[in-house]
Amino acid sequence: MKIIYWIATGLLTLLMLFSAGMYLTKHEEILQTFASFNYPGYIVYPLAILKLSGITVILLNKWKKLKEWAYAGFFFNFVLAFFAHQQAGDGEWAGALVALVLLLTSYFVGKKVRP
Repeated sequence: MKIIYWIATGLLTLLMLFSAGMYLTKHEEILQTFASFNYPGYIVYPLAILKLSGITVILLNKWKKLKEWAYAGFFFNFVLAFFAHQQAGDGEWAGALVALVLLLTSYFVGKKVRP
């Protein structure tokens, strides 16, 4: 179970690092994507910072309540991303679905192996 936890959490971490990196380095491209979803552009940088912060909190495993909030924040982010891509019809919804599966695996398996 520990191996499953660390694989899911590791892949989730890589996905969030990639996502936050894109938000920070390909800002104009991400702004266009957000505009196509009718989302405000000013949330791009805060989302990048929150993604990095959330992964840090999950990996450190020191603050239990904050870790729950990090998982919850990622859950809502992935669900909303999935539906935004569905509504836009851009075919990019699979990434959000993969992230959601990794997140749920990390959360529920982590409950058993990391008290």
